Formats: sequence, C-alpha cells, structure tokens
Amino acid sequence: MKLISWNVNGIRACMEKGFMEFFREADADVFCIQETKCQEGQAELDLPGYHQYWNYAEKKGYSGTALFTKQAPLSVSYGIGIDEFDHEGRVITAEYEMFYLVTVYVPNSQDELKRLDWRMKWEDAFLAYIKSLDSKKPVIYCGDLNVAHKEIDLKNPKTNRRNAGFTDEERQKMTAVLSSGFLDSFRYFYPETEGIYSWWSYRFRAREKNAGWRIDYFICSQALTEAMTDSKILTEVYGSDHCPVELDINEDLL
Repeated sequence: MKLISWNVNGIRACMEKGFMEFFREADADVFCIQETKCQEGQAELDLPGYHQYWNYAEKKGYSGTALFTKQAPLSVSYGIGIDEFDHEGRVITAEYEMFYLVTVYVPNSQDELKRLDWRMKWEDAFLAYIKSLDSKKPVIYCGDLNVAHKEIDLKNPKTNRRNAGFTDEERQKMTAVLSSGFLDSFRYFYPETEGIYSWWSYRFRAREKNAGWRIDYFICSQALTEAMTDSKILTEVYGSDHCPVELDINEDLL
C-alpha cells in the first residue's frame, strides 16, 4: 500500500506545474494534499478510480486539505471537533478497517512568532485528538507539520533557532507526540541520514543549494511498525516549495 502526502502550496498553481502527471505516475492508494488554497468549485480534479474529500478554509485562498483514496473509507470526518481550531480546513480523518488516516496542515507560527501561543494550544488539542483515535485503532497522520524536529532536519539550525518551525516550543511538542506511542517513519528507517529535506524557501535559490527543512512527515502509531516497509522523501518532484513524502505499508502485516 502506497500513501503520499504533499503540500502543494495552492492546488491550482500546482496543477500548472505537473501535479496531474505526478499523481498519475505515483499511482498511490491514498494521496493527501495540504495548503490547497481554494474554495469549493475552484479546483476540479478528474481522478477516475479515486474518492475525493476536501476540507476548505473559511478564509479564501488560505490553508485547506484534501484526501484522494482508491478504497472508500468506512467514515470520513473534518476537523478535530473543537470550534476554535476547525475554521481553517486543516484536518481530514479517514477511517479504514485496520487504521485511521489523518491528513493535517499544522498552523505556522508566523513571522515574529505572533501565532505561536495559538499554535501551542492547537498542538495540545491535536495530540489529544490523535491519542483518542489511537485508543480505538492505529493511526497514520501525514502532512506539513511546520516543524523541523531535530538539528539534522534543517540545513542551518543555529541561525534558525528562534524562527517559526524551529523554536524550542514547537520542537518540544513534536517530542511529546513521539513520547506518546507514535513514531516518525522517516527517522525510523533513516535515523542518521542528513541533507534530505521536504521544503525550501523560494528565496535565495534555496532548493538549488539544498538549504531546506524537513517539515513534512508520516507519523505512525507504534503498533504499525512491523507493517511499514519504507518512508521516502521525493526530493526530485517539483511543482511546489515542498516535495511529496511517501509511506509504504505491507497490508498483510496490518
């Protein structure tokens, strides 16, 4: 089973930069996207063989998530059930027989960390949400988590220490997740691998220089460890300032 997640930084723009070609080539069983930046009816994707689920932000041209799946889920829900956090289209949860799959676009703490406090509350609420799911069946959640967890996860850790995405507070929230029965699938397979990132600023020729950050993840319940066969970052795929990430699972071991 192949699962792919991609922050497309605007699905309409990404469609003009090869999105459909990659989608068809990938032939994923489940394909999640974040930062769709569209409202209902603004982007029509012809995806034969896939069920489509979209969660739009109330604010136009902002945030948003979508999930495309070959197998119809048992159920689908939107948001995390807390009104304060459910107006920006950030979460879709699909329930399958053996696990829950969540696509999530975690809020950015923004310049001068003006949204850090709100982000911290969001993190606590989201962790409680995935733990409640995990109490019923294993969870896979994927998306742009807007945090580089360790110094190995970005090119310039020292100069970014207090920047959004690499604050002590955000990193501690990720540590809390990984101390709550979940694992970072990429680091499970590649604990020491350096220089592999999933996001590069459009400025300063950052991608050309590979001055990036690893902020896109597949996080899994530890109960799924034996079923995971690989976790990849598809750095050769262009079309956004992020590249896709992939998780491969042996369904026979679920």
